[in-house]
Amino acid sequence: MKNIKTDVLVIGAGPSGCVASAYLQATNIDVLVVEKSKFPRFVIGESLLPRCMDHFEEVGLLDCLKAEGFEVKSGARFIKGNKVCDFEFDKKFSPGWDWTWQVPRADFDQALTNELQRKGVSIYFEQEVVDVEFYKDGSSKTSLKDRNGVITVVEAKFVIDSSGHGRVLPRLLGLDKPSKIPKHSSLFTHVKDLRRPSSVEGTRITFDVINKDVWLWVIPFSNGITSLGFVGPTDYFEDIKGTTTEKLQQLMALSDFYNPRFKGIEYEFEPKMIKNISKSVTQLYGNGFALTGNSAEFLDPVFSSGVTFATESGLLVAKLAAKEITGEKVNWETDYKDYILSGVTVFSTYVSEWYTGNLQKIFFYDNISPSVKAQICSVLAGYVWDTTNPFVKNHHRLVKTLSKVIDLETEGNTD
Repeated sequence: MKNIKTDVLVIGAGPSGCVASAYLQATNIDVLVVEKSKFPRFVIGESLLPRCMDHFEEVGLLDCLKAEGFEVKSGARFIKGNKVCDFEFDKKFSPGWDWTWQVPRADFDQALTNELQRKGVSIYFEQEVVDVEFYKDGSSKTSLKDRNGVITVVEAKFVIDSSGHGRVLPRLLGLDKPSKIPKHSSLFTHVKDLRRPSSVEGTRITFDVINKDVWLWVIPFSNGITSLGFVGPTDYFEDIKGTTTEKLQQLMALSDFYNPRFKGIEYEFEPKMIKNISKSVTQLYGNGFALTGNSAEFLDPVFSSGVTFATESGLLVAKLAAKEITGEKVNWETDYKDYILSGVTVFSTYVSEWYTGNLQKIFFYDNISPSVKAQICSVLAGYVWDTTNPFVKNHHRLVKTLSKVIDLETEGNTD
């Protein structure tokens, strides 16, 4: 067994951990990143939002990502039967980036960690966190186990948990709690997009609504691979007979729009299922630690918010941890928890109203005003902390109100 000392231990080398450690390294805070997997590795969460581009740029990780040639995402399309709703990020209400990427996460995360190591950040791969002990002064000892069973103990002044779906500290400290979002699962795979159209139709990200509760994502990558995945109630998937391959084939047959493009093409891997995807925690921080990204809250992939919350929270935690380590007073309740949860609450409203049908009604209404659409587009671009946007500031009532107005107009037109 060996001992290592560092200022900040970051658990997880995904986007959140990379953004956090890049900031800390640039501010001369000693940081160590530990990652359970060996990179490159597959992980879901392949559609980004423009807001996260601000984070990559701020910590010096944007250029290495641009060099990878990932597929540009300038908006998102939603279809339901013969109805189509397009959102273009350059028509959003809030200032900020008007494009981002669709990425194979194995390549994306590898590019980030390569750049971090080039900058001098130490990353220990294939290291599982098996125990952690926090002390009154906020310091900690974290036990790591490598693939050979060798234990390493890391002494740190602060721990950032960016472990994503691994949820290391919530698991070890008993911080998990049920999400308020309904129990949904996802079933997904990759395919070689052999019939991809050569026009923009072939590369645009699309959400195909099968019914109010079930939808398909189609995310084309620049390497010719496309990610396909369904999201729906957990019991809906359990009622479909067969293997995960057979389940996904039956689901694809429900998509009139996409089934012809992907019918008969072999899946690159046996479709994977994540059950009850929405997660929550009892606390976002504690004495000597903070949770970021999916290790704290994961809502639902319908609006691709996962990576943006990961990088937003990762960068903010890194800034606050750096202040605390250098002797500044930090109010974690207001400066971190309240801020992050304000964005989570906005997105939670949109996810919840998607599944009530209210937001779908708005999306597919023919006469939606351009100004309202621009404000909603800003939310979909990840700018959920922009309280000058009425659909952020009054999110809890505006979606419901607009849905009722549409009902009244529809009834009036019928009469």
